[in-house]
Amino acid sequence: MPRARVLIRPKEGILDPQGQAVERALPALGFEGVANVHVGRLVELDVEDASRVPEMCERLLANPLIEDYEVVSIESHGQDTEVIPP
Repeated sequence: MPRARVLIRPKEGILDPQGQAVERALPALGFEGVANVHVGRLVELDVEDASRVPEMCERLLANPLIEDYEVVSIESHGQDTEVIPP
């Protein structure tokens, strides 16, 4: 069964408190030159019909009002096969 990977992140202009906290913490740890940090999440799922993954994102996995999502890969037995546009 193919495995889908979906990357979900805050939309441009939406407050990202986790990203801001990471951006402030990195220089304190000695990592300079870091900007525009955004924290999202990765959802992996095994699916029978990969063409339905965007619908899953719209209805449950992501909040389309404040989050963007991208189906970053569909793998079958460890091989990347395609990227499904939203």
